Amino acid sequence: MKQLRIPAVYMRGGTSKGVFFLAQDLPSEPEARDRILMRVIGSPDRYGKHTDGMGGATSSTSKVVIISRSEREGCDVDYRFGQVAIDAPVIDWSGNCGNLSAAVGPFALSMGLVEGPADGTATVNIWQANIGKKIVNHVTMQGGEVQETGGFELDGVAFPAAEVKVEFLDPAADEEGDGAGGAMFPTGNRLDTLDVPGVGRIEATLINAGNPTIFVDAGRLGLKGTELQGDINGDKALLRRVEAVRALGAVAMGLVATTEEATQKRPHTPKLAFVAKPAPYTASDGRAVEAGSIDLLARIFSMGVLHHAMTGTGAVAIAAAAAIPGTVVSRLAPTGADGRVRFGHPSGTLSVGAEAGEEGGQWTVRKVMMSRSARRLMEGWVRVPDA
Repeated sequence: MKQLRIPAVYMRGGTSKGVFFLAQDLPSEPEARDRILMRVIGSPDRYGKHTDGMGGATSSTSKVVIISRSEREGCDVDYRFGQVAIDAPVIDWSGNCGNLSAAVGPFALSMGLVEGPADGTATVNIWQANIGKKIVNHVTMQGGEVQETGGFELDGVAFPAAEVKVEFLDPAADEEGDGAGGAMFPTGNRLDTLDVPGVGRIEATLINAGNPTIFVDAGRLGLKGTELQGDINGDKALLRRVEAVRALGAVAMGLVATTEEATQKRPHTPKLAFVAKPAPYTASDGRAVEAGSIDLLARIFSMGVLHHAMTGTGAVAIAAAAAIPGTVVSRLAPTGADGRVRFGHPSGTLSVGAEAGEEGGQWTVRKVMMSRSARRLMEGWVRVPDA
């Protein structure tokens, strides 16, 4: 049996990394495409290690991205993101990866899909096809190439790199893909009560920003908000309760018909996050995070386990929820006078900003802004057994 030889780039974006492809280099038929992409990553892997693939056996490193030139007015490229399950034959195309969104512009410029200035800042307009929304990357150019090295430090990433400024425009996800926009609050409420089997009644904000996200108070899960991965990911009973809340929230948001469908077919979104008032804690790298340096504690689950930092779309959702009165987030940490909220996550801290307003009694978020970094790790061809 021969192996297929497919052009690919292995990239880090924010606190995630994944394998990037041009759409023209993959089959157009979804089943054939997904078979190849799962094999590239090394899924499904019953050992949970991704030994025979490019994946890293975590939700942050089991990702694929497909890029093509865009025919949509005002957009340079179309971007599709796939979250690959580790131990199951599933690629969830339902949501976006906010971290890898920062790598799309650098990839498009490096591959010649977009022309940037020889020196200065290139602006790349991206159509995020999963959620039907526009994202903008501002990328530094030097000598006609993307500037990837620099002094910008991002908690959750060991080495500094060049800053990529990312804007998520009108971030309420639109799964119809027509750009008309989804509802910021699918239930019509900023605060809902979920009656979760095995957990009980729990207040939650079900918000559609970046990705569909469920916010709950940390104390309602028996948590403090200062936890790291080691405190949570070995507690199978807790993870089952968390999934029960997430799955019921998915039903309440109209994303699936049943909780079983949420668990089996839509593990990537919605995300479940828990928040708490500021408190001191020690980040995963041993640094002390003081309560006075943050407005909020936030943790998020991804693909069934606690994320090592914060998903990019989780940060978008936090910024949006903090800007709107009456949410689980804003009652703890309303957006400051500078339009930003600073939160602590397992790897450190992050500041995000949002432009929000109320019209006719309805709140909308026009834009969420954050800074990430991105870097090509490897480029060439990936080999896949020809099935």
